[in-house]
Amino acid sequence: MDFRLSAFVSVAHNLNFTRAANELHISQPAISRHIQELETAYKTQLFDRSGSKVRLTHSGEVFLKYAEDILERYRTLRLEMNLMTGNFVGELRVGASTTIAQYVLPLILAKFITMFPDVRLTITSGNTEQVEQALEEHLIDVGLIEGSHRKRSFKYLPFAKDELVLVTNTKNNIADEVSVDELCVLPLVLRESGSGTLEVIERALTAHGKKVAQMNILLQLGSTESIKLFLENCPSVFAIVSVASVTKELLNNTLKVIEVTNLDLKRVFAFVVNQGINTDIQERFMQFLVRSL
Repeated sequence: MDFRLSAFVSVAHNLNFTRAANELHISQPAISRHIQELETAYKTQLFDRSGSKVRLTHSGEVFLKYAEDILERYRTLRLEMNLMTGNFVGELRVGASTTIAQYVLPLILAKFITMFPDVRLTITSGNTEQVEQALEEHLIDVGLIEGSHRKRSFKYLPFAKDELVLVTNTKNNIADEVSVDELCVLPLVLRESGSGTLEVIERALTAHGKKVAQMNILLQLGSTESIKLFLENCPSVFAIVSVASVTKELLNNTLKVIEVTNLDLKRVFAFVVNQGINTDIQERFMQFLVRSL
């Protein structure tokens, strides 16, 4: 594989020669030399270096598209050749939405790594929107998301069912069931925009002619763990979270579920991959996860 392409892509993503050098663990002069060799070979300027700022030229933008595709093909070729020779080795980059990364994956990943020790597995997490963006930019090979995002460039493969529930501190003396109208006036802490959780809530409320903007939202936080900690210290506040994320708290009687009449908060967890044929290592990982649930 031409390492100069890796150097170029790293600079293009970072728009900074020093950060690219750190990312690839080589010197900055080496990065500059690789870029200069590419510009000489293709007789065009790939970066506009104006003072301390670096940006892609038009030629650089075109070059980036093909460089990313070539590097992706190199990576796939390496994986496929390893599989054909009986060596299940290689790299798999997985992106998972926060709820899945925290409450579904840990035990499964421990089993996967034990069974396939020669697979280099890297996991990144973020909300559903961020996972899809990472897949679009070829920063991950397979995503695991919550919600019902749909982009034509992706394939979505459901692998598990989930349900969101309204929870509060067990010290809260509210009734065990509320209406949708009552829900909208309760003080709530919710996940951030772009999360699969918020998307499901928006869809469910729309069926009742209501919007998230009509809810009494005190705060939006970027993780379910933060939300649970908030509820532990604010007994009068409510949250809507995945039931999978509060199993321990329900068993320990620190949180309780409040039913919301006729509000459908069911959803699925789904794999999301780029259109086309998946590599064997992607297929093996997805099959393993489904069997382990």
